[in-house]
Order: sequence, then structure tokens, then C-alpha cells
Amino acid sequence: MSDKKVYVIPCSGIGKASASVGRDATYRVVEDLLPDRADTLCLALLTLEDEEAREKVRDNYVVAIDGCAKDCARKNVEAAGRAPDIAHRVQDYLKKHKDLKPEAVLDVGEGGRKLVEIMSEELAGEIVGLLEEDD
Repeated sequence: MSDKKVYVIPCSGIGKASASVGRDATYRVVEDLLPDRADTLCLALLTLEDEEAREKVRDNYVVAIDGCAKDCARKNVEAAGRAPDIAHRVQDYLKKHKDLKPEAVLDVGEGGRKLVEIMSEELAGEIVGLLEEDD
């Protein structure tokens, strides 16, 4: 088994309910679904070119979760030295699940919580697949 970890990096998306969905899905994956195999990393550290954060990105698997089309998480991972192994936009999930709209930044509401569950389950499956490829 590889020593590599998977870092799930959500966008900051302050003020956007879709970014809250991405962050909540990230925490669901790293805290509940795959706590021993996945972790998160603060996007601001990459933006500030923190060398320790950049090293983690270069030496491990990375998942970028973007709350909007600006793709800040993906772009900052790329600026740190590599493309993400997996990249998702919350908007793509919203297009597939039009009935599950997040309500607000602080409380995404019932629809947003269902979207978090869908996203986190899919992400966890993709992460396990990524790690199994390395075994």
C-alpha cells in the first residue's frame, strides 16, 4: 500500500452557497467516510505559495472541488506544480440534480445537504479507486 495521502482541496467561495456544499462534502469525506486515507488542505496556503502545502500537493494525490466556474481550487493546485488527479465543480452536480438547491451559505438546507451526501459518496468512491490503482 502506498504512503500517499489524498488531499481534498475545496474552494474558499466565501458568500456562495455552492462553495459551502463543496466544503461540506470535503469534510464529510475526510472526517467521516475516509478519515485514514484522505485529508484536506487550506486553499489559502496554496494561494500564498506556502512551501509545505505545495510539497503536499506535489507528493500526494489531490482532489480539487470548485464552487463556481472560476476554478480557483483547480488553478491553485496547478500553480503549486501539478494538475489535480480529480477535479469537480459543484455546478455540475447542481445541473444533474436540479431539485437539490442549496439555500444559504451558513445553512445549505435540506436540498443542499442531500447534494452534499451525493457528492461526498461519489468522491469517496473515486478516492478509493485512485488509491487502489496505486496498490
